[in-house]
Amino acid sequence: MIWNDHKGFGKQIFILAKNELIKTYKGAVIGPLWAVVKPVFTLFVYWFAFAIGVRGGAARDELGNGTPYFIFLMVGFVPWFFINDAILMGSKSIRANSQFVTKVSFPVSTIMSYVTLSRLFVHFFLSILMYVYMLLAGIQPMWSNLEFFYYCPLMFMFFLALSWSTAPMCAFSRDFENMIVSFMSGLFWLSGIIYNSYTIEYDWLRKIMYFNPINYFVNGYRKAFLTGAPLFDNSTETIIFFAEFAVITFLGIFNFTRLRKRLPDVL
Repeated sequence: MIWNDHKGFGKQIFILAKNELIKTYKGAVIGPLWAVVKPVFTLFVYWFAFAIGVRGGAARDELGNGTPYFIFLMVGFVPWFFINDAILMGSKSIRANSQFVTKVSFPVSTIMSYVTLSRLFVHFFLSILMYVYMLLAGIQPMWSNLEFFYYCPLMFMFFLALSWSTAPMCAFSRDFENMIVSFMSGLFWLSGIIYNSYTIEYDWLRKIMYFNPINYFVNGYRKAFLTGAPLFDNSTETIIFFAEFAVITFLGIFNFTRLRKRLPDVL
């Protein structure tokens, strides 16, 4: 059902994604640029704190190759900004766009697609800013930079599939929506965004971290832009991730199909 909903709606999804971005910041003078200002300001705060305030740039090299800590942080934060928005806005997407469910004949599953795609536009722009900053900071281009075109689309698909479950469930229950919002703060600290999950002291805990899909993308971006590690260099982590991806996709299709017909009555 979800795949059929998208047939012939490619152009509409793209236009709605653009409109979603505009609608989110309607009434603001700089409009959708606020989507970039917030993460850039966050990164500035971390740069000031670690590179200027405590002079931790070189002292806290999490990769062991002389990479300034701020750049290590930045490459972890850029995918996190997308992941955070994709989870939160994806889960609220059906309730926030209920008119497409109750008032018009529209493929409901495409709502999650264009909402997540709107965040991908922002992610592309932030990724370009990140890469330009790294070049100016002296980080040399590598062939592994092309791994971005593996991790980025995969990240989009993973969290889109997750929204197939969370969006209809949040439409049915605001408690579930509030639970997701509350859970995000903890998820940040349990993911290797401000530290290197590969260097955790305890071997058993380091292996448990493989089950956090956010780590897969954060570590993947650092491999692509900082360490130059090849794709699939950690076969255990890769196998676990794709097993989770398959489960998330199956559950997403199952939950959406099960709840789809009841959504108009709830909304």
